[in-house]
Amino acid sequence: MKKKRKWLSNTLFIILLVIAGVILISLLGYFLLTKDLPNLEAIGQHRVIESTKIFDREEETLLYELYEEEKRTVVPFDKIPEKVKQATIAIEDQNFYAHNAIDIRGIIRAVLVNLRSGKKTQGASTITQQLARNTFLSLEKTWTRKVRELILAFRLEKQFSKDEILHLYLNQIPYGSNAYGIESASRTYFQKPVEELNLAETALLASLPQAPSYYSPWGSHVEDLMDRKNLVLEQMYHLGYISEQEKTNAQEDVLEIKQPDGFIKAPHFSITVSEYLNEKYGEDFVRRAGLKIITTLDWPLQEIAEKVVKEGVERNTELYNGTNGALLAQDTDTGQILAMVGSKDYFDRESEGNFNVATQGLRQPGSAMKPFVYLTALKKGFTTETVVFDTETEFDASGSGSYKPHNFDNIFRGPVTFRTALAQSINVPAVKALYLAGVNDVLSLMKDFGVNTLTEKSRYGLSLVLGGGEITLEELVGAYSTLAEEGTYHPQSMILRVEDSSGNILEEYEDRPTQVISPEYPRMINDILTDRDARAGLFQSSFHLTVFSGHDVALKTGTTNDYRDAWAFGYTPNFAVGVWAGNNNNTPMTAQGSSLLAAVPMWNAFLKDALKTRDPEVFPKATQEFPEKPMLKGEHIVYYENNGDSYPQVHNLLYYVNKNDPPGPEPRRAIDGQYQNWETSVLAWAKNNIPNFNQFNQPLPLGSTVIASGGAAGQANSVVKITQPKKGAGVDRSFIIRALITMPSDISSIVTLFNGIVIDTTIGPLKSPYNHDARVSVSQIKTQNKITVIAQDERGNSYQDEIIVFEKD
Repeated sequence: MKKKRKWLSNTLFIILLVIAGVILISLLGYFLLTKDLPNLEAIGQHRVIESTKIFDREEETLLYELYEEEKRTVVPFDKIPEKVKQATIAIEDQNFYAHNAIDIRGIIRAVLVNLRSGKKTQGASTITQQLARNTFLSLEKTWTRKVRELILAFRLEKQFSKDEILHLYLNQIPYGSNAYGIESASRTYFQKPVEELNLAETALLASLPQAPSYYSPWGSHVEDLMDRKNLVLEQMYHLGYISEQEKTNAQEDVLEIKQPDGFIKAPHFSITVSEYLNEKYGEDFVRRAGLKIITTLDWPLQEIAEKVVKEGVERNTELYNGTNGALLAQDTDTGQILAMVGSKDYFDRESEGNFNVATQGLRQPGSAMKPFVYLTALKKGFTTETVVFDTETEFDASGSGSYKPHNFDNIFRGPVTFRTALAQSINVPAVKALYLAGVNDVLSLMKDFGVNTLTEKSRYGLSLVLGGGEITLEELVGAYSTLAEEGTYHPQSMILRVEDSSGNILEEYEDRPTQVISPEYPRMINDILTDRDARAGLFQSSFHLTVFSGHDVALKTGTTNDYRDAWAFGYTPNFAVGVWAGNNNNTPMTAQGSSLLAAVPMWNAFLKDALKTRDPEVFPKATQEFPEKPMLKGEHIVYYENNGDSYPQVHNLLYYVNKNDPPGPEPRRAIDGQYQNWETSVLAWAKNNIPNFNQFNQPLPLGSTVIASGGAAGQANSVVKITQPKKGAGVDRSFIIRALITMPSDISSIVTLFNGIVIDTTIGPLKSPYNHDARVSVSQIKTQNKITVIAQDERGNSYQDEIIVFEKD
C-alpha cells in the first residue's frame, strides 16, 4: 500500500514538473518573441527603408531603383470615401468587422476560392494581420515572425477600434511605386485626391496591396490587374455595397493611368528582373532589403537595340502599318541575355507599350520553325542533299483536299534538296520534311532546345513547320542560340549576382550546359544558314542586309499569314539576335510587310553596330557521309540495269526510303499513308518537265539493279545558271554576264536582261550544254541591279535564272 502511494506521489510530482516546465518554456518563448516588439504608439511613425538597385553587367549603369523614401499623405478617416473602405474590405477581409485578429472562416474561404481559380486571388491574412506585418516586422519568412505577427494583431485589436485599424491600414499599406497609403496611391496613378476617385479607379487601387509590383499598372501583368479589379467589383456587388448596374458600368470603364515619373532604364528588362526577384524572394523583401542586383544586360548593346527598334517601327508604321517591334540578344556561350526591347516605347499606354512582346507575346513564328524541322530529319538519318519534290501536293491521305500548302511566291520548283529548300525557305518541301521527321519528334527536340510553349500536341499537324504553333521571341532566340552552340543548350539568364545590404551573395550565375543533340547535325544547319549564295535568291533586294564582312552570320526569317508577324533570327558562333515586327492587337500589316522588309532591316541595323566590338568567328565546317541510297545524294533520276538495258526511273522519295529508317532497305510503299499523294504529284510534274518521260518508269524486270543516279535536283526546272558575276557581287558599268544552259533538247533562244531591259538576244538552235556570254555596257549603274537570263527549248518551255548585283565601291 505504501509502495503504491509512493508511486502515485512520484507520478504526480513528474506530471506537475512537466506542466511547470511547459509553462516556463511557454513564458520564456513568449518573452523572447515579444521582448522587442515595437510600441504600438509608434505605428504612425515613418520607417526608413533601404532601396534595392538593379545594375547592368558592368555595375556602371543603374537601371532601376526602389527608392528609399515613402510617398505618403495621411488622410482623416472621415475624408476617405466609403466606397474605398468597402472595396478594401470586399477584396481583403470581408468579415473584418465580425472577427478578432484572425478569421478562421476567411482562411477556409480563401483556400476554396484559390483552389477553384487555380491561382492565389484571395489572401487569408486579415487587415489587422497585414497592418502588423507591413508596419512593424522584418521581412524574414519564418514561423517566429508569423507568431509575432499574430501577437501584434491581437494587441492591435485590443488597443484600437475596427475603424481605427482600417484607418491606419489605408494610410500605411504599400500600393506600389513607393506609394504608401490610399491618398498617395490615388495621386501616383490617377493624379487626383482620393475623394475624387470613381468606382472603377477605387476598385483598381484596392486590387494592389496583395502584390503591388506584380499588379502594377505600369508592369507587364496589366491584364491580371484588370481581372482583379473586376473581382473587387464582383465582391462589392455580392456584399451589397454597389448595384449590378454600378458594377457593370465600372467594369466597362476605360481607366486613364498617369505615366510613371520614376527613373528606369531598359524598362522591359528591368521589370522582368524585378518580377523574377519578387517571385523568388518575396515582394516585401525585394522592395525594402537594399539588394544589389547585377544583371546580364550589356548597356551599350541595349542603347543600340532601343534606337534600332524605335527607328524601325517608325519606318514600318509609315510603310507597312506595323506599329510595334521587339528585339532580344543573347550570348550563345552562356545563355545570358544582353539586350531586351519588349516594344517600341514602354511608356506608350495607348498601344500597350508595357506589354513585353519579347517574353510574353505568344506569336506564330512562320518559317522560323523550319531549321528545327530539318535538324530533326537530319538526326533521323536524312541528309542535306536529300531530294524532295516541290510540287503541288495533297497531304491528306483521304484525298479530301484539306491541306495543299503553297510557296510564298506561288511557284513550284520541282526536285530540290533539303539544303536548297531551307536556304530558300520553300514551304512545300518543308512540310514534307516535317512528315519525314515526325511532328512529335520535332516537338521533343524543341523542348530540348528550351521551347516550353508548344504544349498542345494534339492541335499541331503538318502546318507546324509553317508556324502552326505559338512561341515567344525569347524562346526562339534561345533555340537559335543552341544551334549556334552546336546543340549545347544553356538556360537563359538575366542575373549575374544578387547581394544583400551586407554584401552577402544570395544568388550567383552558374552555367548549366546540356548537350541535347550531337554537334554534327547543328553544324549542317549552320552551314546552310550561313551560305550567302544559297539565300541570295530568297532575299534579292534585301540581300545586302544579310552580309557582314568578316563574320560568319546565319540567318532565318519568318512571316505569318496575312503579314501579322514578321521575324528575323540571326546568329554568329557567340551571339544570337531575334527581331519581331507587327502589331500588338494582332492586326495584319500590309502585303509588303514581310520579314525581309519589316524585320530584317532592324536585325541588320542592330547586328551591324553590335559586331563592331566582336572579333570575327567562323562556324566549324560540317561533314557528312551520304548513304548509297537514291535521292539522299542530291539526284532525283535513278537508272536501273537488267541484261544490258537501262531503265530510268523518277519517283518520290518514299518510293526508295523508309522515313523511319532512311539508310535502310526500301520500304513497303503501300503502307506509307502519304506515298500515293506524293507519287501522284511527282508524276504530274515529270510529264510536263521531262521531254522523253515516256521512256521513264517502265516496269522493272526481276533482278534489276541500280547502276547510277542523275538529274541534279533543280536541274529539270532550273536549267539556266548564271555563273558570272556571282550573286551579290559588285560590278562596274561594263562587264560580262555568263550563263550555263543545260537542256535535254536543243536551245531555241536565249534572252539576257539587265534591270528589266533586254541587252542581248541569241537565236538557236544551240546544242546543250551551252555557255552563253552577254556584255553589259551602261552609262549609269544603280546601287542594286537585277540580272535575268531566260532560255527556251525547242518545245517552247522557258527556263530562267536571276541574281542581284550591286554597284562596285
